[in-house]
Amino acid sequence: MATLNIPANSKAAKGRSNKALPGVDLTAMVDLAFLLITFFMLTTSLAKMSAMDVVKPVPIEDITNGAQYPASRTMTILMGKDNKAVYYVGVTEPKEMEVINVNELNKFIAQSKDKVAQANNNDPSKHLLVIIKPTKTSNYKNFVDVIDEMKIANIKTYAIDDKYINEKEQAFMDAKAL
Repeated sequence: MATLNIPANSKAAKGRSNKALPGVDLTAMVDLAFLLITFFMLTTSLAKMSAMDVVKPVPIEDITNGAQYPASRTMTILMGKDNKAVYYVGVTEPKEMEVINVNELNKFIAQSKDKVAQANNNDPSKHLLVIIKPTKTSNYKNFVDVIDEMKIANIKTYAIDDKYINEKEQAFMDAKAL
């Protein structure tokens, strides 16, 4: 039983009698609090985990050209070490490649998406295509961050290619020590 005890004043006033102080029983209040806590715990739905499905195709043994993507609307992101990434739009040319921080990638994705939309007169069938290429030096957290950026930027088509990095891309990554 929960009670609220009020200490009696030790100094008695002259001429006054000591009256018994009333006791307050808090049992009902404690019971009600636990009932409410239990009710809300049982009726509340917990946050559901949302996972993104990533499906990779079966590897092809003899691939010579790879998939053909239109260079005018393709952005390639090469993931390196130390939270760095290399991105370029179009064909593989070292002068077009830029090293950026993975955290700043969202603004470059948005710029490329806007450029592709303007170049194709906002045709919804001709949207930005992104190829994500994680390397052996990249880490999993950065990969998840880049996939999250695809969802945030509403990129409709992106591909994950962790197997085919061409010579120009590898040479640029080696030159920048990524």
